[in-house]
Order: sequence, then structure tokens, then C-alpha cells
Amino acid sequence: MDLLSPVVLTLKLAAVTTLILLLISTPLAWWLAHSKSKWAAIVETLVALPLVLPPTVLGFYLLIVLGANGVIGGPWADLTGSALTFTFSGLVIASVIYSLPFVVQPLQNSFVAVGRKPLEVALLLRASRLDAFFSVILPLSMRGYITAAVLGFTHTMGEFGVVLMVGGSIPGETQVLSIAIYEHVEVLDYGAAHVLSAGLLIFTFIVLLMVYVINRRFPTNAH
Repeated sequence: MDLLSPVVLTLKLAAVTTLILLLISTPLAWWLAHSKSKWAAIVETLVALPLVLPPTVLGFYLLIVLGANGVIGGPWADLTGSALTFTFSGLVIASVIYSLPFVVQPLQNSFVAVGRKPLEVALLLRASRLDAFFSVILPLSMRGYITAAVLGFTHTMGEFGVVLMVGGSIPGETQVLSIAIYEHVEVLDYGAAHVLSAGLLIFTFIVLLMVYVINRRFPTNAH
């Protein structure tokens, strides 16, 4: 009984997914927070879709898109000679899409709370946009970043439907914690399922507790 492998794979998947999400969600959330474009509502709806769609529905369409004949999977297979589905790379792409709203929305709310004035003042003082963002906006939005990172990480750790559809259950490659727990229950190995479930429950509780404690130490965003 290998209990460590799915734990390590899950932590790796959550870490990679969270890093990618923070990178792509920052400009997206800033645009959604301040854009007056008529397209903003459509983009916001697309970002929020994973919140309401059944994971199996999202996983099914990702399976098609990432498959050997899919819009993304096809060119990937031509380029690399291997499929995206049932691989760690495919799991990362699926996880990024599935966890996107859990990172974008806290950042968007944080950017709205900060407003544009701090950025405009920094620009008036001749700071570059990049410098103004990292020196002014980022510190003021730290609570949003902490919440976004933790929600993205923990939500990715708990994925089931999407990872089962796109990644399957290949030990050491795509068998993450949620899948391992399900398979242990299926064969009535409640002892192993309990060890993994309790570990995930305790870990998630500690991480969320740390977020609330840290958030209380950061000043509230202000215009």
C-alpha cells in the first residue's frame, strides 16, 4: 500500500497549478476589476463557470479538448508525439481551468478595494507601471493574494471529477489523493482511506487557519 506517492503528486500538482494561476490571474483580475469593456461580463462569466458546472461536465469537455484530436491536444500530440490526456501536464492544464475562479475572484475583489488612485499617484511620481504595481498595488493587495493562493492550492488538492476524467488513475503519474481515497473505499480498505482523508482534512484546516491569522495581521485594503 503506497500512501506517499499520491500525497507527493497532489502537493506537486497543487503547487505548480497555484504558481501558474497567480501568474495568469493577476493581469486578468486587474482587467476585470477596472475594465469598462462590454466583454468584461462575458469573460467574468467564463471564469466563474467552474464554480457552478458539475466537475464531470467540465472534465468531459476538457477530455475532448485535450484529447489526441482536440483543439489543444491535437497540436500538442503533433509537436511532442504524445497525448496530453492521462499525463501530469494534462492534469495541470485541467486544474488551472478548474481552479481559475478561486484565484481570480479574490484578486479581483482586492484590486477593486485598492482602486486605481494608488497606481495613478505612483505614475505621477514617475514610477514605471511595473514598479508601481510591485511597490504599491501588490503590498496593498496582499490579503487578496494570500486568500487566492490558499484557495487555489487547497481546491486543486481536493479535485476529483475533473482529474478522474482527464488524468485517470495511473500510480505515480496521475493518481492524486482524491482518486486514491476513492479507490481505497471501493475495495473496502477503509484504514488507508481514513489515513489519507484525515491527513487531508487536518492539512486543509491548518492552512485555512493560518490564512485567517495572517490576514488579520495585514491592514485592510483602503482607497
